[in-house]
Amino acid sequence: MGRSKALLDAHGRTFVRRIVDTLRDGGAADAVVVARAPTATIASELTAGFGRLVENPDPNRGQLSSLLVGLDAIDAPRADGALVTLVDVPLVTAPTVAALLARARHARAPILRATYRGRHGHPVVFMRAVFPALRAADPAVGAKPVLRAFAVEDVDVDDPGVIRDVDTPEDYARLIT
Repeated sequence: MGRSKALLDAHGRTFVRRIVDTLRDGGAADAVVVARAPTATIASELTAGFGRLVENPDPNRGQLSSLLVGLDAIDAPRADGALVTLVDVPLVTAPTVAALLARARHARAPILRATYRGRHGHPVVFMRAVFPALRAADPAVGAKPVLRAFAVEDVDVDDPGVIRDVDTPEDYARLIT
């Protein structure tokens, strides 16, 4: 993209603010934003009293490295799992977050992922039982082998935002029009 996706505008709010607001409004207990280097601009997006910023000291190791930094930030005995989403999936709705969290309380599968019309996307919930496998995963490969190694429950939601990924300037242009 040539600039920070976290700070792109999505209908009046930055991606990061929109996502943190959605997590809060969907009932998440906490939000951890993992960034390459904490910047005052990203930090200012978290001033509403919800969410905290942590730095990924080695972001060049890939997406899994950011997931692990976030996992370390929330991993406490009270954490039953982690709901993970990406900054480039900014249009997920609060009801989707609420549905995933509600389902996670009763699910037998240790991984839940949002789906829309049969297509899987984000957020994904990793229950505590999966944390060791995530930590042992090869950073070069990412979390996909973990998803293949464990039972995954798809939670179908009426939210196309779970599959709207913004990776290119063209994706962004479609999002804001």
